[in-house]
Amino acid sequence: MRLESGAYEGPFSYVSRFESGPGTNPEELIAAAHAGCYSMALSATLGKAGFTPTAIDTTAAVHLNPPAGITRIELSTVAEVPGLDDADFQKYAEETKSNCPVSKALSAVEITLTARLA
Repeated sequence: MRLESGAYEGPFSYVSRFESGPGTNPEELIAAAHAGCYSMALSATLGKAGFTPTAIDTTAAVHLNPPAGITRIELSTVAEVPGLDDADFQKYAEETKSNCPVSKALSAVEITLTARLA
């Protein structure tokens, strides 16, 4: 598999998906897209609220359970946001989960979020 941008070129097969072979798989790519989109969207949400994050680190775990397919996505984010308290951060984090374009695209699946300030 090769991405048009050239950002990735490598193995993409049954072994990389369901066994322990080298390469990536669709679920890993979905997780990377979701984590990246969420981080960008959270930065924008915080910026519109008057806060400038100094760091946002988001991971996503996609759960594949054949034959049902993807059944759940777990987002986890840690952010450094000077001047922001946890209650407001939780509000912005949840708002972002609902409005992130990739979250919207994946809304048929349960998406959970764990968010904390660094």
